[in-house]
Amino acid sequence: MTNSSSSKKHGPGQPEESGPTLKLQRMKMSKPEEAEKKNLNKKLKDVEISIPIVYGNVAFWLGKKASEYQSHKWTVYVRGATNEDLGVVIKRAVFQLHSSFNNPTRAVESPPFELSESGWGEFEIAITLYFHADVCDKPLNLYHHLKLYPEDESGSMSTKKPVVVESYDEIVFPEPSDSFLARVQNHPAVTLPRLPVGFTLPPPVPIEDTSKRKRGDTKDHPLAQWFMNFSEADELLQLAAARQQVQAHIAKLKRQISLIDGQQQQLRSTSDQ
Repeated sequence: MTNSSSSKKHGPGQPEESGPTLKLQRMKMSKPEEAEKKNLNKKLKDVEISIPIVYGNVAFWLGKKASEYQSHKWTVYVRGATNEDLGVVIKRAVFQLHSSFNNPTRAVESPPFELSESGWGEFEIAITLYFHADVCDKPLNLYHHLKLYPEDESGSMSTKKPVVVESYDEIVFPEPSDSFLARVQNHPAVTLPRLPVGFTLPPPVPIEDTSKRKRGDTKDHPLAQWFMNFSEADELLQLAAARQQVQAHIAKLKRQISLIDGQQQQLRSTSDQ
């Protein structure tokens, strides 16, 4: 059984309102000239960087291996919406589990940002994302309700088909630093909206050779077959469907208003006679 939800949150620290105000960050460089330091930390007005993410859990029932306190094996995670490596932006993820777990505060220092455990109960998991120094100094707090059992309680559980619950969000960084934009502008996990007229992108930073480090994407993840697909095309289809419903409702209201106007005119004609 698969559940999904979709929303758009703007910015660490205030996930439901506006994006973070990025503070100037100092790059760890060997005594750069003051002019170079200012250029690296310069904020780009009227520019924003968006990072589409998905967070949720996949839970498998253990079947005959299940016990009273170990009925499911589950994984909670934060991944790129298209399974790209989020390590370019996110430095660390901290998962806060129920207090009944040993060491309930778990830190994941590198992508993929996920945690696997086993248990029997459902509870809320707090996920705190920390960003690289040139991105933002404010963490982002996410909350996910761990789901182990199908919503249809009468339905039978399966060891082959997991319960999957995912939420889509976009982390938006307004006025990014020049160095941040230069580092991520060509990265597939990053969405760069339309730039202001006359704006010139800074020279891109060479992308690291991925063959020399651990892969952080989730394209070949063991659970990838269960991940849900989130794309702009899906969102556009939903918006188009909503627009059609609104237009149909407006047309219906216009017909009702026209009918009422006709009845009023008929009543006036009758009263004049």
